Amino acid sequence: MLLEIITPEQNVFQGEVDAVFLPGKVGRFELLKDHAPMVSTLKDGALVYAIGNKKESIEIGGGVLQVINNKVLVLAETVI
Repeated sequence: MLLEIITPEQNVFQGEVDAVFLPGKVGRFELLKDHAPMVSTLKDGALVYAIGNKKESIEIGGGVLQVINNKVLVLAETVI
């Protein structure tokens, strides 16, 4: 699935990933390929994405998330 992370200042990341772990307002959650469409708010914390066996982490300062057609769009307020 395609993950795109954007802040008001810059495009932080865009690429194909296998999984995304996010800091939701009501708790952490995971997204995998073919996830149902959704919109969610995010709190400050680590956004972790996996490509194969490799995981990368980006600290975000809150934001919103949209998932549709295997595209995960994260509009982060800031990247810490």
